[in-house]
Amino acid sequence: MLLTRKSSSAASPSAGGSTLVNRLQRGLSQALPTLDRRGFLRRSGLGIGVGLAATQLSLVKKAQASGTMSGDTPNKIEVKRTVCTHCSVGCAVDAVVENGVWVRQEAVFDSPINLGAHCAKGAALREHGHGEFRLRYPMKLVNGKYERISWDTALDEISAKLLELRKTSGPDSVYWIGSSKHNNEQAYLLRKFVSYFGSNNCDHQARICHSTTVAGVANTWGYGAMTNSYNDMQNSKVAMYIGSNAAEAHPVSMMHMLHAKENGCKMIVVDPRFTRTAAKADEYVRIRSGSDIAFLFGLLHVIFKNGWEDKKYINDRVFGMDKVKEEVMAKWTLDKVEEVCGVSPEQVTKVATMLHENNPGTVVWCMGQTQHTIGNAIVRASCILQLALGNIGKSGGGTNIFRGHDNVQGATDVGPNPDSLPGYYGIVEGSWKHFAKAWGVEFDWLKGRFASPAMMTKPGITVSRWIDGVMEKNELIDQDSNLKAVFYWGHAPNSQTRGLEMKRAMDKLDLLVVVDPYPSATAAMAAMPGKAEDLNPNRAVYLLPAATQFETSGSCTASNRSLQWRDKVIEPLWESRTDHMIMYQFAQKLGFGPELVKNYKLQKVKGMDEPMPEDILREINKSVWTIGYTGQSPERLKAHMKNMHLFDVKTLKSKGGKDKETGYDFGGDYFGLPWPCYGTPELKHPGTSNLYDTSKHVMDGGGNFRANFGVEKDGQNLLAEDGSHSKGADITTGYPELDHVLLKKLGWWDELTDAEKALAEGKNWKTDNSGGMMRVFMQNHGCHPFGNAKARAVVWNFPDPIPQHREPLYGTRPDLMEKYPTHADKKAFWRLPTLYKTVQDKNIADKVHEKFPLILTSGRLVEYEGGGEETRSNPWLAELQQEAFVEINPKTAADRGIRNGERVWLNSPTGARLNVQALVTERVDTGTVWMPFHFSGRWQGKDMLEFYPKGAAPIVRGEAVNTATTYGYDSVTMMQETKTTVCNIERA
Repeated sequence: MLLTRKSSSAASPSAGGSTLVNRLQRGLSQALPTLDRRGFLRRSGLGIGVGLAATQLSLVKKAQASGTMSGDTPNKIEVKRTVCTHCSVGCAVDAVVENGVWVRQEAVFDSPINLGAHCAKGAALREHGHGEFRLRYPMKLVNGKYERISWDTALDEISAKLLELRKTSGPDSVYWIGSSKHNNEQAYLLRKFVSYFGSNNCDHQARICHSTTVAGVANTWGYGAMTNSYNDMQNSKVAMYIGSNAAEAHPVSMMHMLHAKENGCKMIVVDPRFTRTAAKADEYVRIRSGSDIAFLFGLLHVIFKNGWEDKKYINDRVFGMDKVKEEVMAKWTLDKVEEVCGVSPEQVTKVATMLHENNPGTVVWCMGQTQHTIGNAIVRASCILQLALGNIGKSGGGTNIFRGHDNVQGATDVGPNPDSLPGYYGIVEGSWKHFAKAWGVEFDWLKGRFASPAMMTKPGITVSRWIDGVMEKNELIDQDSNLKAVFYWGHAPNSQTRGLEMKRAMDKLDLLVVVDPYPSATAAMAAMPGKAEDLNPNRAVYLLPAATQFETSGSCTASNRSLQWRDKVIEPLWESRTDHMIMYQFAQKLGFGPELVKNYKLQKVKGMDEPMPEDILREINKSVWTIGYTGQSPERLKAHMKNMHLFDVKTLKSKGGKDKETGYDFGGDYFGLPWPCYGTPELKHPGTSNLYDTSKHVMDGGGNFRANFGVEKDGQNLLAEDGSHSKGADITTGYPELDHVLLKKLGWWDELTDAEKALAEGKNWKTDNSGGMMRVFMQNHGCHPFGNAKARAVVWNFPDPIPQHREPLYGTRPDLMEKYPTHADKKAFWRLPTLYKTVQDKNIADKVHEKFPLILTSGRLVEYEGGGEETRSNPWLAELQQEAFVEINPKTAADRGIRNGERVWLNSPTGARLNVQALVTERVDTGTVWMPFHFSGRWQGKDMLEFYPKGAAPIVRGEAVNTATTYGYDSVTMMQETKTTVCNIERA
């Protein structure tokens, strides 16, 4: 691939500017004529600032570019700081923009998170700046083909259909699927938008990746998030990865682990598959997929038997460990552990010994633990293990839960959840009143938008089950109408189970709208012919081009809870519009435009009004007190982004210094002000790097476990014991959460100003919009606003208060299904009937395990991310991984006459047949096969190219593993069971 040279005059340096800009300008006149074998990084943007391939010039939008290309006018070169839009590590990138065109990228070496490193995906980011395979303009499906239409036509027709459905079938007939690719401001605005439409029928990717984590962890000790940080893992002495393949899913995070290993940290990897992460482990443990609880409780059995638990920590800070110990010692002897998970007593003992002898220790998990019908119980078992060892609330310890998308944490925190408002406020009347006030609307007006007061406080359908919201019998659904319209607002359908049924549900809809920078597999699935009996002749399908996160500004929250502010790199390409602009334009058509943007200034983008992201964040700052999203003002975040060099790589704490432009003092801050960052920005809380750490003062990021479950249970104390408190607290025992009554009883009420008293009267810390109660409690007295309680080893409000191993609905061990059966069916669960025992019993009776004797599980590749449509449309990544495949053990392959590289059919109990390439490898055992889940674009052997909009199909297309996956949902959150189902494989 040749690069064109630029004349030296075109790169003459401008006056002033940064060293980086001047260096780049000098480099522009010295373009290399060709790319060498090290050119992957350069082709993906790190070196392409020196020139653009002639074949790509037509794809690069230079309209409205500042300056001219004449020799006597210098080019305008700017450096915009942004954050990678792939996984949740939060790698910072400096994008070099020349005359409005993104021409080069530099990894930010000052970033304490990525330290100047990128994975393959991050190195290829610049492709988003001129993506050839983007959706360029609005389109409508007409007679099986997508045709270009105008934005005005699209907005008018879609809005008219929405208003008609709202009138005839009610607001709950429309389902809104948000996105973990939205920044915090867009995710928050979408939840507000759906609320104004009058519905809780909204959700996003977190449901199908870490909803079980959020529920399980929050119900154990308070907040449903990663307790420590990637960086803090450098302080660990032992790290156990269980259900996490970080080397491929979160590659840059592995830098911190490898630094820890250099300092003597022992690394344990527990996984059904020998992964690239396992290749770095000191001890690899192969378990049967879905048997995590048996393994974790086997470790606890050894720990309890030897008296290795932290007895004082448990006494002071944990409720119910005695009951867990009793059950573990009785039920999980090491022979039972081996029977269920396949790990020998010797290896279980060895791992338990490693965890005991190396302190502090951390546990890492991802979707290997969460995506099961017992996902909530599995993650709680991991929590219980760490509580027993006293590893929560200390540096080098914690449960380091790696999220999947760049803003899945933030979208979960403040975005479109069907059972909560931003900040995990429940959908009860008090919460609605709190947000009505924050949004500047009357509560009665907001209540009137819903079908009824009952529907306002009823959790919506989850994204994992929208299919059944369409197809289930109406009399069995806990809402008036079936779903008749679905918005895919930045979501990949191939990341969800039951692909065959999803296609049928799409065909039955009245309205399907895709809002995305790429058409996604949704577009092709909708256009592909289906069964005649399913097709709704009046269905309308629209594709709306959204801008990427590089074409707007806003904040995103990494897994470690740090927020980062993205600068806008370039203007929206083609006819794409930002997501928040599209929301506002729909709101205007639907009749609540002024209410949606009441608190925001509007700015002009391409001559159209767009809400200011900074103002949306300020509204978040003024309302989301529960999880401490109140202290991270746009100004503080922007100052952090410009001064990354001031933060320590291990602790994330500022080394001091001030921002040159604003004078902001960084003293004490943790990078990105990781939530909770309590109080108003003026309080200057530093953020919380490690949750529940009693060794620090609350104004230095310290804390304790949350008092969220009462003060006693069955006569037992739920608050922390005497002497257990955060450093410097005036209350040296356990105490409940802060409210106006407690503050008055303590005699601290008069420390509020008169203005604060007026706002705080009758309120608690979550609804006091003055922030005054928090200021007094934390700054003056060193106490934590959410109280000081014990973590719960026994979660009495869950189906299994103590985690129970239960076999999956589809499995290869009917003998174990008899011993460890699944849950009973549920009649109305998230508005839908949900089957457990009925499905499992039928599979046993039908001997499904004989027809489908292989466990099918799935995971990530380093080259792609999520549903893959975005990354498989990137030529530099597509070159690296060109084929969907299934990993199969050599013996299993030999038994079926399959050789490496041959085509095979993967058959599923759903009737799906996937045509993929065989990768014969010992990474998997004889009873398990594995597929990556990033592929789409082929459907049971057929290429779907003709069903994509012309020119907007991904470069690499392959079978989606979730076309073959089966029914099964977590008993608390409705997480789909993707990690354990069954299949058979035959040579094609």
